[in-house]
Amino acid sequence: MKGKLKASDTVSQHPDSMKAAAASLLLLVSLSVSPNLQQFFSGSSSVSLSCVDDGQTVDGWTVKMTSGGPTEDCGAAEMSGSLCVLDRNSSYSGTFWCESSSGQQSDEVSISVSEKGVILEIPALPVRPGSDVTLQCKKKTGETVPSFFFMNGRLLGSKAEHVIPNVRHSDEGLYWCASNTFGSSPQSFLRVRGSPITTLRKSVPPPPVSEASLSLSTLLSLTNSSSPSSPSVSWIRVICHLLAFCPYCICTILLLSICCSRSSGNKRVISMETPLDVDEHDDTTEHYV
Repeated sequence: MKGKLKASDTVSQHPDSMKAAAASLLLLVSLSVSPNLQQFFSGSSSVSLSCVDDGQTVDGWTVKMTSGGPTEDCGAAEMSGSLCVLDRNSSYSGTFWCESSSGQQSDEVSISVSEKGVILEIPALPVRPGSDVTLQCKKKTGETVPSFFFMNGRLLGSKAEHVIPNVRHSDEGLYWCASNTFGSSPQSFLRVRGSPITTLRKSVPPPPVSEASLSLSTLLSLTNSSSPSSPSVSWIRVICHLLAFCPYCICTILLLSICCSRSSGNKRVISMETPLDVDEHDDTTEHYV
């Protein structure tokens, strides 16, 4: 009868392979680009590329690149460990990524060095859903040029800059800009990765309440919430009750007095009319006698 294979038996049989697999799962290496752009003018600036894990440079990884031909280490540029510095005078257009000695690879980043009149400022690293991205068309002098912006061949509009608020995965695509005076820029792909950004809503404080706007009910609630042991609070409560019930008492007294006056007036009329009837009866009796 065959026994069941336990996880502990597997670890004991292949400890080195299990440790390597666990390390590869925990290690999330990505290519960092500084400045975080995909397009540059020739001879304008240098670009630093490095292999990082959670913002820290890692050893054992090398920056690789290709421009359609064979793969090179850092594009034959200055290399120091996992840090690659692309010189401003070199033509370093191509696709870059990080690669370990065992052949593991990170995501690729495309960098373009242009001799054109304008370039598109677009992030080289992936952006998270929910963030805002601003695309600008710029000249070599750094001046922003009002241009036509395109995505996947579709015109997005003519403006000084194109803002993508609350980025979604549907915003991934190939972007470029074009100007009637300076021509069009190279094309670059915008990537959207990761979980959405959650923002906390700020609580809005209530508007200040002036003393004049305090009503009688507000005053009563304030006195009820105060300490009952305070004598001034009890007097205020009594005065408030009196102010609330005095109009009703006065109205009730006035109504009762009006009703009483009307009833006493009716009785006087009846008493004055009754003797007249008696006198008339006496006259008729004397006439018959």
